[in-house]
Amino acid sequence: MLTKRKIQTTLFLTIAILILVNVLSSRYFFRIDLTEDQRYSLSDATKSILEKLDEPVTVTSYFSEDLPPDIEKVRQDFKDMLIEYSNRSNGQVVYEFINPNEDQEKEMQAQQNGISPIMINVRDKDQMKQQKAYLGALLQMGDKKEPIPFIQPGAAMEYALSSAIKKLSAKERPVIGLLQGSGEPSMSSFQQLMQQLSVMYEVKPITLTDTTNVPIEVKTLAVIAPSDSMIQRDFNYLDEFLSRGGRLLLAINAVKGNFQTAQGELVNTGFSNWLSKYGVTIEDNFLIDANCSSVMVQQNQGGFRMNIPIQFPYLPIISTFTDHPITKGLEAVMMPFASSLTIAPKDTSISYVTLATSSKKSSLETLPLFFNIEKKWGASDFGMSEIPVAVAMEGNFVNNTLSKMVVFSDGDFAVNGEGQQAQQLQPDNVSLMTNSIDWLSDDTGLIELRTKGITSRPLDAQLEDGTKSLVKYGNFLFPIVLIVLFGIIRFQYKKKIRNVIKQTDYV
Repeated sequence: MLTKRKIQTTLFLTIAILILVNVLSSRYFFRIDLTEDQRYSLSDATKSILEKLDEPVTVTSYFSEDLPPDIEKVRQDFKDMLIEYSNRSNGQVVYEFINPNEDQEKEMQAQQNGISPIMINVRDKDQMKQQKAYLGALLQMGDKKEPIPFIQPGAAMEYALSSAIKKLSAKERPVIGLLQGSGEPSMSSFQQLMQQLSVMYEVKPITLTDTTNVPIEVKTLAVIAPSDSMIQRDFNYLDEFLSRGGRLLLAINAVKGNFQTAQGELVNTGFSNWLSKYGVTIEDNFLIDANCSSVMVQQNQGGFRMNIPIQFPYLPIISTFTDHPITKGLEAVMMPFASSLTIAPKDTSISYVTLATSSKKSSLETLPLFFNIEKKWGASDFGMSEIPVAVAMEGNFVNNTLSKMVVFSDGDFAVNGEGQQAQQLQPDNVSLMTNSIDWLSDDTGLIELRTKGITSRPLDAQLEDGTKSLVKYGNFLFPIVLIVLFGIIRFQYKKKIRNVIKQTDYV
């Protein structure tokens, strides 16, 4: 029988337990991560960066409030991550949240700190309207500042935060050399690539001369899309660079397409011969793929000249990637006028990983070659499959010195171009190049975070509507039915226990 004292004691204990749980949760934050890609767990790279902090990092988070649930979740996820960062760094990461929409002064402060507003659609009283929202942060360490202008829902949140902290805390940034002088695109032709690399590295143009080798401070040298032949002196410099442990990225065009003459042309750089001694050859051919991009062609439609997209197999879309830090999270990269790679290892001390291949419907064409835009491509034109276009190499290249190299059989996939000819590239094109430089240059493991985000996993489009509805409502109703069944079973079990007690004679 419940007495007044028992009720008071139970109430007191309940309140005490709630207070204790509240205190502990404010001091010790933890959560169980059951996601397949461990998106809510800090990586070893992040833990290493946080444990080495010797100065406090202040994170001023500018997040609007009263946003739609899917966007409001970004704010909560970012806050949870900051709590974990603070705990892991022993309080070296300090944070606060400010709502810029509260007043004009806070909004101006956010914009002055590099946080750009975005416009989102919000439903208000059964009407859709646009609302200005802020989803960004400013990190400060001493006098140094690093903004995160926009945290996109589903994006690699941990990479943005960890790389910004590393940039602030690093005493000096690794130097990436971009080779110039052999017809390569200038640094201004890589707008998107430079924007990503500038977070972690200092990028310098490197020109080789009779008296100038690759500077000693250069950790990784990138050779992207040279159009002229390199002389033997420069290849000797590259061998010397590898012999001291330098890292090398090669994105080389063996062929190119000329749309003005509608034909393919050979690009003789000399790299294929030099690479052959390391077991890799860039062939003088054109890769064609049924999975490809399109070109715009003018055609007559109803008496009008209209631009019509025509699939062009010489612009293959590469979507077959090996499970490797360089390609993790990538979905599709367009490689215009790529060639095939032949990988024939000549030294057991060097390991080779084929990073990317063409689709199962692809083939090769050799010079001389004339493009026929109006050609109707069929299955018989694509009799080959999974042709290599990228390889990562690691081992003892020269004088038993450990080094790394990445080779692409296309040099244009990460080039924006200059001036009015510049084009916006797909994010995966830039990420593939940046990931490669990260793998070559950064030994902390941050590369694995760049593409760590929330992956959409929709139902197979080929499923019938009835099957889709069954899966949809099954996912919604199954947990409810499970709870109801548990309640019924528990009720019946308790009822059975009560009946047994009633029927028991204690005399």
